[in-house]
Amino acid sequence: MTREDIINRLYENVGLPKKDASQVIGLILDTLKNTLAADESIKISNFGTFNIRRKHSRLGRNPRTGQEIEIPYRRVVLFRPSKYLKVQIQ
Repeated sequence: MTREDIINRLYENVGLPKKDASQVIGLILDTLKNTLAADESIKISNFGTFNIRRKHSRLGRNPRTGQEIEIPYRRVVLFRPSKYLKVQIQ
């Protein structure tokens, strides 16, 4: 599902004009992005939780050459679905 698909569903189900639906989706996604960038977690009831996980730098190996390389520190987004979502998916 794409951003455009979500906008179309808002248009069809709620009757919100596509321009307004696009702004609403944009605002929601920007809020989520900024919250995660600020290292805060997001909990959406009956859906799940988004967290930031820190991965420390470590040594890895290039599988083609076998040469050791350093994999730098990074932050990744972790999603944990709620129990309700897990039941809905099964």
